[in-house]
Amino acid sequence: MSTDYVPAMTFHPQPQPGTPSPWAFPAPERATLGNGTTVLHCHRPGQQLVAVEVLLDAPLAAEPEGLDGVAAILARALSEGTDTLTAEEYAAELERAGATLDAHADHPCIRVSLEVPASRLQRGLTLLADALRAPALPEEEIERLVANRLDEIVHEQANPARRAVKALYAELFDTADRLSRPRAGTADTVKSIDRAAVQAFYQAHVRPATATVVVVGDLTGTDLPALLESTLGTWTGTPAQPAELAPVTADDRGRVLIVDRPGSVQTQLLIGRIGPDRHDPAWAAQILGTYCLGGTLTSRLDRVLREEKGYTYGVRAFAQPLRSAADGSGRALLAISGSVDTASTAPALADTWTILRTLAAEGLTDAERDEAVQFLVGVAPLKYETAGSVAGTLADQVEQHLPDDYQAEVYRQLAELPTAAATEAVVAAFPPERLVTVLVGDAAEIADDVRALGIGEVTVVS
Repeated sequence: MSTDYVPAMTFHPQPQPGTPSPWAFPAPERATLGNGTTVLHCHRPGQQLVAVEVLLDAPLAAEPEGLDGVAAILARALSEGTDTLTAEEYAAELERAGATLDAHADHPCIRVSLEVPASRLQRGLTLLADALRAPALPEEEIERLVANRLDEIVHEQANPARRAVKALYAELFDTADRLSRPRAGTADTVKSIDRAAVQAFYQAHVRPATATVVVVGDLTGTDLPALLESTLGTWTGTPAQPAELAPVTADDRGRVLIVDRPGSVQTQLLIGRIGPDRHDPAWAAQILGTYCLGGTLTSRLDRVLREEKGYTYGVRAFAQPLRSAADGSGRALLAISGSVDTASTAPALADTWTILRTLAAEGLTDAERDEAVQFLVGVAPLKYETAGSVAGTLADQVEQHLPDDYQAEVYRQLAELPTAAATEAVVAAFPPERLVTVLVGDAAEIADDVRALGIGEVTVVS
């Protein structure tokens, strides 16, 4: 058989990548409407789907005692009709404009999100303004939303990951702190919510003078100031000072809480404490170090717990800002999350603590740092391709009282950070002796082995 094979087709040279063009997170422009609403806008040529984020100064801490969840019900009710449109008519008008409207309540504020084609921006902003200016808050819709939330709570109790989050927050924060309780309320508080409570919370906290609007998209040919004044500018209300949020404090003495789930074949792990948030100079280094610890399939946690030991499908480390005051004080939840089979619970915890101690003793490698920087910085232009992603990040900056150039500065810092700085930050973020561990699983199967680890006092709750 002849070996002189001649290909039947011509192979062209493989294309080579060119020089990447410079990229930086978009810088917004600021304005103020006549009614006092702050506006951040960002022109993004080609983004024909315009994203609008509205931040309403209605923090969960402002909810009346015994009515946890009223902010969430209000957020969901904003799209249930206005003074001129029923709930069905309002939904039809949104659909006719090709728009979507969503809202949710979190600890710092209520966020309302609108996406609408640039060609229908005026109609979308008019519908948004009507929802903020004069929501109908119909009694039958409030009753339906309350019933839906009560059904959600039942499902949350059956979800190990949700139970772990609720248990960790309740364990970390004082019972008087709203952070210690579920964002959307408990069964006991939600069942007490009626239209009068929702209306009262709306009247007390939703007003233009303390609201911020973020608009991102292709604004070519749009007189945005005039358009905003004719839509959102028609929303009126009394002047007010922004809400003052209390500093975040927590009890993160090392200990273990087991939420008993008899017969469970898996254990949900959630290990956490509080630490620096985005106002801290170490935040960028903490992002980098945390990514090396548990941000990807090649991170240290995944390499050992998933690839070498086969305990889990994946474990992640992350930092989640909680709430920030106007003076720049704030804290973040630093956590490790994942699930393992029941028999591997104690071994997985033992290996996790070994990883953390090794990290403190030996540090990260330059290769780990380089790979993390390549991903975190390199993926940014893709991450912010859509107007919605840019608007969401700008809204996060407003919510956390950060400067407009904050995100761009973080990426600049990430590209320049040395390995030693990332090591120092992640070691400080996850000290083994100051981690609160929540395990949702079969206590009869795991409690004794977990106690033997010596990672903190073990408490079992049902």
